[in-house]
Amino acid sequence: MKEHGVPFSEAMKVWARVAALSFGGPAGQIAVMHRIIVEEKKWIGEQRFLQALNYCTLLPGPEAQQLATYIGWLMHRTAGGLVAGILFVLPGLLAIMALSWIYVLLGKVTLVQGLFFGLKAAVLVIVIEAVLRVGKRALKNNVMRAIAAAAFVAIFFYDAPFPLIIIAAGLLGFAGGKMGWAPFLGGGGHGAGGGKQLADAESLLGEETPLHARPNLRWSLTISAVFLALWLVPVGWLYLQFGPGNVFTDIATFFSTMAIVTFGGAYAVLAYVAQQAVDHYGWVTAGEMLDGLGMAESTPGPLIMVTQFVGFLAAFREPGAMHPLLAGTLGGLLTTWVTFTPCFLWIFFGAPFAEALRANKALSAALGAITAAVVGVILNLAVWFGLQVLFAELRPVSVLGASFDLPVLGSANIATVALVAACALAVFRFKFGMVSVLLASSLAGIVYALMLGA
Repeated sequence: MKEHGVPFSEAMKVWARVAALSFGGPAGQIAVMHRIIVEEKKWIGEQRFLQALNYCTLLPGPEAQQLATYIGWLMHRTAGGLVAGILFVLPGLLAIMALSWIYVLLGKVTLVQGLFFGLKAAVLVIVIEAVLRVGKRALKNNVMRAIAAAAFVAIFFYDAPFPLIIIAAGLLGFAGGKMGWAPFLGGGGHGAGGGKQLADAESLLGEETPLHARPNLRWSLTISAVFLALWLVPVGWLYLQFGPGNVFTDIATFFSTMAIVTFGGAYAVLAYVAQQAVDHYGWVTAGEMLDGLGMAESTPGPLIMVTQFVGFLAAFREPGAMHPLLAGTLGGLLTTWVTFTPCFLWIFFGAPFAEALRANKALSAALGAITAAVVGVILNLAVWFGLQVLFAELRPVSVLGASFDLPVLGSANIATVALVAACALAVFRFKFGMVSVLLASSLAGIVYALMLGA
């Protein structure tokens, strides 16, 4: 067995660096990880990186954080996975918590209002760019395009449950892969980059599976029991202590459910969270959801950290006997706990079996179909955000069993339309980076708000 020779202390520094540079949503984060782990450090080879990525993309939850956990576990066992996964989350947790405090304490200040006005416009363009980016990768034939279109129609016009869409797409892809149908055999996952690829045999880890990474049912069940307890015991305690309908119970149960059913990456998860948090629970408004997404886009860490902002506002507004800021802080931390603890469970339980099932064509086909459906789900998110950001008034419409909202054109916000158009020009025509666009749009929003207040 080849020894990789990477000290644990060095690995911690590398994972801290990955976390500090993890801006730009899952695609950008995976690209950073690939550049540092594969190209620069040569810890693992290209094929193993993609195999790990494909497994993580099949899981519910944030694939970039799970990929970091997977690689950390491959290199340094459970402790390595914990360090890599926790460090990936920690900068975003601290940044979003600080921004949540600023939001509720200073949200009425003209400067802060202008900041988030600008962020909304940039975030809308970033989501549209995500639709195009994922679509370009995933929709390589008419079958995949049809799956994406069907997913969009189902969720936008008929309010179909997101988990049902993903399950249906996965089953269709799995069956297509089993039958060897060509449209389903193109693979999936985020592309990692071009150029000369590092072979697994040439990497520090080598091409063999480490002893600790081989399937061991007893160990898998033991580690699963530990993380199930860490995840579900707090949820059960809250339910017994406060009962259903309490905001903390609702946060724990909803985001625990999200951790199980939200396949397809961060933007697909956000479509589900926005649908439930805004329309069902009423924890946040659509505009506040966009503000939170702007926070997550402009800070390091997983994009799904926006859920912490949602949990913060939910508890802040229903504090019970607590001080609202304390309740909000606990609500945000609870959200993060039940969102990410299951991620470690999926990796530590399933990764050894994923290592033993390399290049399974049926699973790869299922991934491809899920990714295609996710394009339709993200398009729904883009349309939903666009309607909320650009128009002050929407009119509900029902046609042939379908229910959806149409904008009242006269209610369009001209300043927002102009700023969105400028952001789109910067992203699609001049190829400016996401962080640059977020900063410029935020500055423009602040200037606009100060001009209105003058």
